[in-house]
Amino acid sequence: MSPKMLTNPLALAVLALCFERPMHPYEMAATLKRRQKHESIKLRYGSLYTVIELMTSRGLIRSKETSRGGKRPERTVYALTPAGRDLLRSWMRHLLAEPAKEFSQFEAALCLLPVLPPDEAVALLCDRRSRLEEKLMHMRAELQDILGKTFAEVAGADEELPAPLLGLKFPAILVVENEYRLTLVKAELDFVTELVRRITEQGWGPASLWRDMQASCEREYQRENDAATQETASTAGSSMEVG
Repeated sequence: MSPKMLTNPLALAVLALCFERPMHPYEMAATLKRRQKHESIKLRYGSLYTVIELMTSRGLIRSKETSRGGKRPERTVYALTPAGRDLLRSWMRHLLAEPAKEFSQFEAALCLLPVLPPDEAVALLCDRRSRLEEKLMHMRAELQDILGKTFAEVAGADEELPAPLLGLKFPAILVVENEYRLTLVKAELDFVTELVRRITEQGWGPASLWRDMQASCEREYQRENDAATQETASTAGSSMEVG
């Protein structure tokens, strides 16, 4: 597998689904959505078929059978190969054991925070805090709801479950990523709340220097932009006179 493929979580999901049982692409997508895994793994049908074709060509999954039901198009069922199973296990071990640097958009905004004046930054952070509070409440309710259901209630109508699982409560291990996301949102909420407090109550930054730096850059930008506008107008006027 190429290094690029090893950064694609959708490829990992395909291997995991085929490890569970042979599936056709439509069933893979439906299973990911039904289990809300698309909240953790970006899912697009076009990308899914591209990944499946590539993994088939690399011998990681294989075509098991192709069937057609009624007027529906042909559906090819894919199964995991030994090479695919080996990659799945080694990939999972790597992801669980080794922290990786991930570049979030919020972190990018934080590292460029002086672009905005302190008062505007605080107002925007307060908006973010409100949205995070709503999101956290929704995520907690969603997690509590799914953990209160049985396997049969969560599974799709067309998904066959072993008899011993039918009456069991849905296990937390199958939605552990929800707990992870909830923890991240809670941590971000705490960070934003504390940052707003430090800026507004302690003048963190320091806010006075931050405000002066931002204002100076804004004045310099306006001066430069006005000069460029005047130069353009002057050039255009000279061209008209010559013409």
